[in-house]
Amino acid sequence: MTTGIDFGRSLLLVRSRVLATRIGVRTGVVCLILMVAALAVAVLALGTGDYVIPPDRVLRAIFVGDQHFDRLVVWQWRFPRVVLGLALGAALGLSGAILQSVTRNPLGSPDMVGFNTGAYTGALIVLLLLGGGTAQTAVGALVGGLGSALAIQLLAFRHNVTGFRLIIVGVGVSAMLASVNTWLILRADLNAAMSAAAWGAGSLNAVTWAEVTPTLVIVAVLVVVLVPAAPRLQMLELGDDLAQSFGVRVGRVRTLLIVLSVALTAVATAVAGPIAFVALAAPQLGRRLARTPSTALAPAAAMGALLLVGCDLIAQRAFAPTPLPVGVVTVSIGGLYLAYLMVVEARRS
Repeated sequence: MTTGIDFGRSLLLVRSRVLATRIGVRTGVVCLILMVAALAVAVLALGTGDYVIPPDRVLRAIFVGDQHFDRLVVWQWRFPRVVLGLALGAALGLSGAILQSVTRNPLGSPDMVGFNTGAYTGALIVLLLLGGGTAQTAVGALVGGLGSALAIQLLAFRHNVTGFRLIIVGVGVSAMLASVNTWLILRADLNAAMSAAAWGAGSLNAVTWAEVTPTLVIVAVLVVVLVPAAPRLQMLELGDDLAQSFGVRVGRVRTLLIVLSVALTAVATAVAGPIAFVALAAPQLGRRLARTPSTALAPAAAMGALLLVGCDLIAQRAFAPTPLPVGVVTVSIGGLYLAYLMVVEARRS
């Protein structure tokens, strides 16, 4: 692999036998700052709780392990939650960036369009009706998300109309699926219904090491598939006609990208429940910081990781010793962001 910097265009050139891409220097710096900030918040989260551990002892517990009780608290009790917070936040940021690029609309995110709700429906069917475990729930979430995506595609693209129509149709499908989810919870056993409702708020409270490795592997595989498709994602933002003139098979590429977006959302939903607004806010915040002309994947992933691990830290300590589901915090912050975004878009139009 070779790298170089074009100072005239502020581009970092990366070449290898299988990949050649250009990364803006500002984008690289922003991603680095966001990742460092996310790791700093992660260290604070590892040391925060009923048993407080200073940051230096947290790092010793991770890399040295000479303090056995510190290592037990950090490595066994808190580390899975923080690692999954970073990984799932990045996955949601990527999912939102993909969908916003495909729809060419900042409101195009999995939770707004209905992919989150569909994944939750699939997971609830497996949990409450079929009595499935973690693996079966993950499959159910993926099938539910893909099913909702297919329904939205068929309804939104009937007359080759994309973008805002997809969002409107997605909102309607999401509302119908939300009613189905409520019905499933109401008819379930009381204990199962309470557990499903708590999980439905979006929570990292009950995650363990058992979920870490499969989640990281699945997210890594999806990212590997996404990387070569990223240049085509940028071409789609230029419009279907122009993308076709560059040789992009628009229908096939759009379908692949939507499937990847649904899969990333389904992974997060299967592990932690439907966490709202991270996929909506992370791509736009990352784009504004990096000042890129289009939605960029790397800043969206880094911002998503920072947002989720930061919101989870707030959820743990805002009303300590009672932890809140992280979805409560993301909804509170995301609602303010959504109101701001709608005001900005109204002014532009």
